[in-house]
Amino acid sequence: MANIQPSRTKFRKVQKGRNRGNATVCNALAFGDFGIQALERCRMPANQLEAARVAITRSLKRKGKVWMRVFPHIPVTKKPAEVRMGSGKGNVEYWSATIKPGTMLFEVSGVSASAAREAMRLADSKIQVRCRFVSREELEKY
Repeated sequence: MANIQPSRTKFRKVQKGRNRGNATVCNALAFGDFGIQALERCRMPANQLEAARVAITRSLKRKGKVWMRVFPHIPVTKKPAEVRMGSGKGNVEYWSATIKPGTMLFEVSGVSASAAREAMRLADSKIQVRCRFVSREELEKY
């Protein structure tokens, strides 16, 4: 599996920051007809996003089009096991994406609703937050 990470960054390590509030951007269907929307907040690792993307594309059998709406651009550092406190920040362990409640994670189009629902169910089992399936028809009703 290819590791998803930025090709280059301005700084190698960043501070942790806070993940408050609900998603105000990337919270609606923009490209596809069906999507999966996060209901919780987290820092999602790149390997979970890649596993969910692979699950969707394999479930759809390369039919339709898939959009990944989030990208892991935040480096997460970790110090080795049994190392004393101090002596600087640890090395980058993995890359993560900041997910807020309401963030659209994946979108698909060009497939039936039942196929999209099954693909999103498989993707939901690969990631650590609860998600809901949304479709353009449902969103237009409300």
